[in-house]
Amino acid sequence: MGLSILGIFHTFIGIVAIVAAIVGFIKNGKIDLGKITGKVYFYFTLVTSLTALGLSKHGGFNPGHVFALFIVLMILIAYFLYYKKQESERARFFENFLLSFSFFLSLIPTVNETFTRVPLGHPLAKAPTDPIIAQTLLVLFVLFLVGSVFQFRMQRKINKIK
Repeated sequence: MGLSILGIFHTFIGIVAIVAAIVGFIKNGKIDLGKITGKVYFYFTLVTSLTALGLSKHGGFNPGHVFALFIVLMILIAYFLYYKKQESERARFFENFLLSFSFFLSLIPTVNETFTRVPLGHPLAKAPTDPIIAQTLLVLFVLFLVGSVFQFRMQRKINKIK
C-alpha cells in the first residue's frame, strides 16, 4: 500500500477514532465527551489530524493539511464548550454539531484514501475524482444532515427536561 511508519500509525489511530465515534452515535446518539467513546474520539482524532500534517503524497503543505487543522479547531472548540460551558444549553447544540461535523469531515479523506488503495492491486477508485467517491460522500453527507437534525431535536428535548 506504500504507507510509511507515520502513515500506518495515522491510519490505525484514525480507525480507532472512527470506531469510537460510530459506537458513540449508536449508544448515545452523539459523540459525548463525557463518555469513554467521546474521549477516545477526541484524543484519537486530535492525534490523527496532527499526524496528517506529516503526511503528503505530493510534498509540502497542501489542502489536506488545512483540512486537518480545521478538524483540530472544531474538536478543540467542542472540547472547550463541553468543559467550560457546562451550564449552557446553547453550547450543547454547537458542541454536538462541531463533533459530528468533524466526524463527517474526517470521513472525506478516509473514503478517498481507502477507495483509491483497497482492494490491493484493484482499488475501487482510480483517482479522487472517481464517481464512486463522490457518490459515497454524498450518502455520508445526507446521513450527516439527518443525524444532525436528530441530534438537534434530541438536545432540545434534553434542554426542556432540565
